[in-house]
Amino acid sequence: MFVDEGWKPPREPSWEPPARKPPLTKAQERAVVWIIGANVLLLFVAPVGGATVIHAIAALFVRS
Repeated sequence: MFVDEGWKPPREPSWEPPARKPPLTKAQERAVVWIIGANVLLLFVAPVGGATVIHAIAALFVRS
């Protein structure tokens, strides 16, 4: 079998890291802070509201 001793595998292209996104603007930072704040508030308020609705529905069906 013939072997070409001068053969070399093709070179892989050099790796370059992906381009970085620019940092957030002040308006974008404020929007993110407001969204996080609203989610934290809902984290504590929503279970209370959900429990109130469940108790109201249970009160409709259960007679004391």
